Amino acid sequence: MDATQALGVSHFVVHADGVAKAILVIMLIASIVSWYLIVTKAIGNLRARRRSARFLDFFWNAPSLNEVAIKLESDHPDEPFSHLAYHGIAAVRHHERYGANRLNEAGSASDFVTRTLRKTIDEETAQMESGLTILASIGSTAPFVGLFGTVWGIYHALLAIGVSGVGTLDKVAGPVGEALIMTAIGLAVAIPAVLGYNFIVRANRVTLAQLDAFAHDLFTFLGTGAKIEPQASPNVTPLNPTLSTRG
Repeated sequence: MDATQALGVSHFVVHADGVAKAILVIMLIASIVSWYLIVTKAIGNLRARRRSARFLDFFWNAPSLNEVAIKLESDHPDEPFSHLAYHGIAAVRHHERYGANRLNEAGSASDFVTRTLRKTIDEETAQMESGLTILASIGSTAPFVGLFGTVWGIYHALLAIGVSGVGTLDKVAGPVGEALIMTAIGLAVAIPAVLGYNFIVRANRVTLAQLDAFAHDLFTFLGTGAKIEPQASPNVTPLNPTLSTRG
């Protein structure tokens, strides 16, 4: 009875060999990384959603794009929608000032603005999807790593039983049951990673769909020919005509 009570997670960890301990360390690191990505992505998406809601409320209630330009000049874009508007307005100003002097500026003003908006959306997509490959990899491989640890543990447990020459149920069930702990650990790491990945991907898909719709509306406003003053206010710095990226 005392020997049975001695079996368990702590007994397995203490008596595990180098391979089993290495697997446990790998699973621990994978769990920390996955939870870090899940928490930081969730908090980042929540903050960006709130900032985007405030900007869109201001944008749709602004009397003109000039007012939007003044706002973007004073408060640098810190979320996808204001970032898109910033570069869209900057593209219009740049083409009005310099025309098509380089290959990436070739075509009409509408073509140039379209390429700028598309490039900005691509940048936002890449930023939103950063880290998701790691999260997906952890979710897909963790169960197999845990299964490998289980197979390894069962193999050594059976070898020990064979050497001892005692094959009774109480001698077999304990070591095999301990080896199954590795599978449980693998599932404990994989399940949150998969759920977190699906949640983040879904949130990103909704945001990008809204961003794409906003880009069409913004392009329509920019294509109406409404004049956007080169410098909306003498107290602020005009939008960068070189269309520099975020940061």
